[in-house]
Amino acid sequence: MLLSGRRLRAVAAGWCAVQGLYLFLFGMGLGFSLTIPPGPMNALIAGESVVSSRRGMLTGAGAMSADLLLGAAVFLLHSVAGNGSWIRLIYAAGALVAGYMGVAMYAGRRKRAERRAGARTYARALVMGVTNPFQILWWLTAGLAFAYLGGLVLFTGLFTAVAVWIVAFPAALHAGAGGRPRGEEAVAVASSVLMLLFAAYFAILAAGLI
Repeated sequence: MLLSGRRLRAVAAGWCAVQGLYLFLFGMGLGFSLTIPPGPMNALIAGESVVSSRRGMLTGAGAMSADLLLGAAVFLLHSVAGNGSWIRLIYAAGALVAGYMGVAMYAGRRKRAERRAGARTYARALVMGVTNPFQILWWLTAGLAFAYLGGLVLFTGLFTAVAVWIVAFPAALHAGAGGRPRGEEAVAVASSVLMLLFAAYFAILAAGLI
């Protein structure tokens, strides 16, 4: 028995809704694959979050803005950005910024509570994000590949996941270590050491030693 035109439209609309939900959830999975793994950005967020969850969230907002910029840049420049010489320059820039951030975080670990969260906190994370090789290479690989697959719906899911992470991670970390001087000191030192290790790793990759 043939379906009526109305039923066909209802079935088509239902199928589109299922596909949209699938792409949205798939995008969220991609977003968490970008944000959760340890890296220089999460080290920076952790170091700020123990001082205040607001500082951590502002840092996360800077990272999310960097992802928006990188996503747009990848779509415009993907034919050139995959070149090997560009990749080495990306690693070199990442090494310099991560090294600077690591030293600055360690040197100012006891003074950060005195500084108010604001535009500087956001700007530091934005600079770190647009020079972070992990973020850049993620966009050049998974981000670019899946952009053609899911379009706007997929990327809505992706940035929803990023937004969840930049709120939940700082809040959880501050609840666990915030207000405890020894805990704050330990997280700050660990974050700066992790940042310096990533700087060294990026420098090795830039030099082509591995």
